[in-house]
Amino acid sequence: MICMATKPPSSPKPPPPRPLQEEGGSVVLERRTLRTEPPRMYQVVMLNDDYTPMEFVVVVLQEFFYKDREAATQIMLKIHLDGKGVCGVYTRDVAATKVEQVLDAAHKAGHPLQCVSEPVE
Repeated sequence: MICMATKPPSSPKPPPPRPLQEEGGSVVLERRTLRTEPPRMYQVVMLNDDYTPMEFVVVVLQEFFYKDREAATQIMLKIHLDGKGVCGVYTRDVAATKVEQVLDAAHKAGHPLQCVSEPVE
């Protein structure tokens, strides 16, 4: 039985580049800086509804987003008048945690308050 090769043999791979050498025989390697992108940020947005009391929204903003009373009131009014308002901007995991905290507090208090996170563009 005669066997024939279907492909010609491949050429050997070239050797890896060698480090630069100085006259004294020491080896010098080139340093490459790696650039990592900053993490994508997400904004936590609270949505308006007709049943959650305004005071509860202010308390949630103070407790979970560390807003003072005046800032929390301004955000609550923006939510009430515009239908939604940004509570804060965080990394994805922190934003998801904040959303869960708000939804859990609203559920325990019996309010239909909704909160979502969305990427910042």
